[in-house]
Amino acid sequence: MKIVLADDHAIVRSGFSMILNFQSDMEVVGTAADGIEAYTMVAKCKPDILIMDLSMPPGESGLIATGKIKEDHPDTKILILTMHDDEEYLFHILKSGASGYVLKNAPDEELLLAIRTIHGGGTYIHPKMATSLVREFIKKDTSSQTEDPYEILSKRELEILPLVAKGYGNKEVAEKLFISVKTVEANKARIMEKLNLRSRPELVQYALKKKMLDF
Repeated sequence: MKIVLADDHAIVRSGFSMILNFQSDMEVVGTAADGIEAYTMVAKCKPDILIMDLSMPPGESGLIATGKIKEDHPDTKILILTMHDDEEYLFHILKSGASGYVLKNAPDEELLLAIRTIHGGGTYIHPKMATSLVREFIKKDTSSQTEDPYEILSKRELEILPLVAKGYGNKEVAEKLFISVKTVEANKARIMEKLNLRSRPELVQYALKKKMLDF
């Protein structure tokens, strides 16, 4: 099977490439350092599997790239790889089309099992995350009928939300929208309050759900 490996650390790409190329049924045909490069490599190499680091540089993250790649290259199966548990992302990652999820500190054998599982048409979830997935599914299901506070966001808040979700800092957002840093900070606080969000990962998930993030 042909594999593309996307991770922002060169040493990680090198290490995993050695492990995968040592397997008789696997070949790393391309590597990438961010989401944009991953998209380019998938388009060029047409791999069976893309192994994607979840947390790459802001604006080019694996989280954003996953949805775009799956939409334009549905035949490529995506395995998410991360150092963190990232419970907030798990439900949406799978809904976006990823076929598996493995922690970076998992044994080599688990990574290989995950790759072979999704190549065979299955879905692989790290056992530690299975409970979180069920819990998130139940939460989404029970809250699906509640009123969406999205409608009460102001025009300015709707401009700021996707930029913050992409990882831009207050100064960068202010420069892009030609407003003051204090205005950005005030609007961010109101966005979090109106949407009842507690962290940036929750804000990113919300922005993805509303299709507010382009590639």
